[in-house]
Amino acid sequence: MRVIVDTSVWSLALRRNTPSEAMPVVNLLRDLITDDQVALLGAVRQEVLSGIRYVEQFTRLRDYFRAFSNVELTPEDYEIAAEFYNTCRTNGIQGANTDFLICAVAYRRSYSILTTDKDFESFQGYIPVVLVK
Repeated sequence: MRVIVDTSVWSLALRRNTPSEAMPVVNLLRDLITDDQVALLGAVRQEVLSGIRYVEQFTRLRDYFRAFSNVELTPEDYEIAAEFYNTCRTNGIQGANTDFLICAVAYRRSYSILTTDKDFESFQGYIPVVLVK
């Protein structure tokens, strides 16, 4: 089972002091990494690396993420992401473009999504995404 890990999970896992309530999802991420099941989108890589103040910290994290190859995207991924966005918006559900891209990539490849972002639960009512519980 391949799993796309959302920025929200990476952010929890990379904190110096991860909150105790976040440990189950962080431990799951560790297991997925150990089992080589993590799929990474370039957009998520960019989100995680953006806003890091110190060059040394950025470099260390950048080098860590280089161990994960990017999922190769196609024009169809972007088209489906736009369709998902439009479907959800028509039904009153808002979301970020990156989130819909994650959904499209997961859908096209039969991957699951690991996230703590509650928006994805709202998406599930209107688009075919599978979230890791």
